[in-house]
Amino acid sequence: MSKCFFCGIDNKKRIIDGQLAFVLLDGFPVTEHHSLIVPKRHFADFFDITKQELLEMNNLILLRKNEILEKDKTVEGFNIGINIGLAAGQSIFHLHVHLIPRRFGDIENPKGGVRGIIPEKRSY
Repeated sequence: MSKCFFCGIDNKKRIIDGQLAFVLLDGFPVTEHHSLIVPKRHFADFFDITKQELLEMNNLILLRKNEILEKDKTVEGFNIGINIGLAAGQSIFHLHVHLIPRRFGDIENPKGGVRGIIPEKRSY
């Protein structure tokens, strides 16, 4: 197995560190404050998560969301996303959840949100 990016992440890059998971800023952010919530245990597929990991990751998502809203009053919404498998665009095969802050005007028409992964299905 080749070295996993998230397993080798420097602890200094973690902006929140929990027992089972941590939060860091995305290295290629879609918007300002785009964050990743990552379990410490190495596994690729969301469907392999334990109940304890799921609960902690959910708590970290909420904690990070509140931090972002506290520091940036321009944030008016969020997208939360997980890519599972190569066909879905997963590029690092260690589970991670994207928390992407959204602001009105960051794209022309946000209608459809995550449906935009297939552009012709975005508007309905």
